[in-house]
Amino acid sequence: MRQPLEKTHIFIVMFCISLIMSIQSPIFAPYAAKLGASSVLIGIMMSLSSFMNLTGNLIAGPLVDRFGKKVFITLPIFLSGALFIAHGLVSDSASLLVVRSLNGFSLAFLIPAALALLSGYAQNSQQQGKNMAINGILGTIASIIAPLVGGLVGSAIGYENTYYIIGTALLLVGVYTTYFLRENESIVVVNHHAKPLSLYRILQIVPLRMVFLTAFALMYIHGVIIYEVPYLAVEQGLSTAITGILFSLFGMGTFFSLLLFFLNRFDPMKRLIFGLFGMCVSLFTLVSDLLFLPVPIFLLGFFFGIMMPAMATAITDAVSNEGHGRAFGVMSAVYSIGMIMSSFVTGVVRDVVSPYFVAFLVGMVVLTIIGYSRIQLKATSASGASA
Repeated sequence: MRQPLEKTHIFIVMFCISLIMSIQSPIFAPYAAKLGASSVLIGIMMSLSSFMNLTGNLIAGPLVDRFGKKVFITLPIFLSGALFIAHGLVSDSASLLVVRSLNGFSLAFLIPAALALLSGYAQNSQQQGKNMAINGILGTIASIIAPLVGGLVGSAIGYENTYYIIGTALLLVGVYTTYFLRENESIVVVNHHAKPLSLYRILQIVPLRMVFLTAFALMYIHGVIIYEVPYLAVEQGLSTAITGILFSLFGMGTFFSLLLFFLNRFDPMKRLIFGLFGMCVSLFTLVSDLLFLPVPIFLLGFFFGIMMPAMATAITDAVSNEGHGRAFGVMSAVYSIGMIMSSFVTGVVRDVVSPYFVAFLVGMVVLTIIGYSRIQLKATSASGASA
């Protein structure tokens, strides 16, 4: 009975973190503007935070594998709580830029450590997929609820007080984590004689390279949706409130696919290929205007939900437990690269070509590379078996 209870604690912690972190998403931009930041500076703040997150992801992996997961979950939560309180204390946009960048760096250690810890509570691929799907469901629920809560709280008590609440809530989660979170030593067996997985060796593993490529395409497409959907609503003469509904439809599509637990029985790489192909088809319908706008948005969310747990399962299938921290760190870094690239490219090309078409091309190119890599991998395995 102990293992399910301990796994429940990590689910609670990750849900609380997703909820609390998402609450600040609708208030950051207006708060930064209130402090005198221009739209360009706000964009720089977001990009720099993503870059710091990326840098931290690459540092986090080896440290998580060496020193354990719990410490790199607990300490970043406490540090982030203090930095969110500092958000409410700053008096100018320059200080806000520094605080947000530091927060982006500290949170970079949290997600790889939490995913690596959660991965230790599965003894096979199907259990792994179910755990990651449950985590995805909780994260999706948080992402649907939190922006609404954040907007209401921000307008009711002010941005500064909202940040005080966010910071205090994270500190309380940190206390909960300190007392209740445990590393599952019974499943994680570290071979001290094995050569540790370096970043170079991680990237040399062909199945992982395919996963990382897919992760880049997934987050590139996701970044385009986040950037472009509000513009699309305006261009079609829709009210800005419709944007919120469209994002809710995306979340509902994700939530629906995550409930389909039977999908976890299928090979994670096949799920990734199927999901990415589905996202590409959905993007093509957006470009060609073949379907009523909410339909492809819902479908994009649906296929996104298929891919996210499959991504984590594919990583845990490809490397041993002692390499999970490094692998998840690289995956988180690839996520950040995809988001940064999509925002930059979309801003540059949207007046020339549809960003959805560019995202479609990115997805199809990645699908082609993955298909070719899988054919090569099977040919190599067949030749090795015959020899």
